[in-house]
Amino acid sequence: MADQDNKRCFGEYRCPKCNRTWMSGNSWPNMGQECTKCHINVLAHKQTPLEKPDGLDKSDLSKHHPQDLCEKCKKLGHYCGQDRW
Repeated sequence: MADQDNKRCFGEYRCPKCNRTWMSGNSWPNMGQECTKCHINVLAHKQTPLEKPDGLDKSDLSKHHPQDLCEKCKKLGHYCGQDRW
């Protein structure tokens, strides 16, 4: 997992129990997201900076972010993406 200086990044996840995979534009270093199937906390196996390559934003802001599954949201007590960068 890349150290992104504790900044929000793009994460790729794989549950070790059921092999379910997902991606999130609300990924944080050393913070996991809960698998919706197994309900265990999973750390991202790959994280990359949230950048706009060639002017394209990797994150889709119209997608719902399940705060109840996000370790960072739970720790903050609010949506982790509200502090954009």
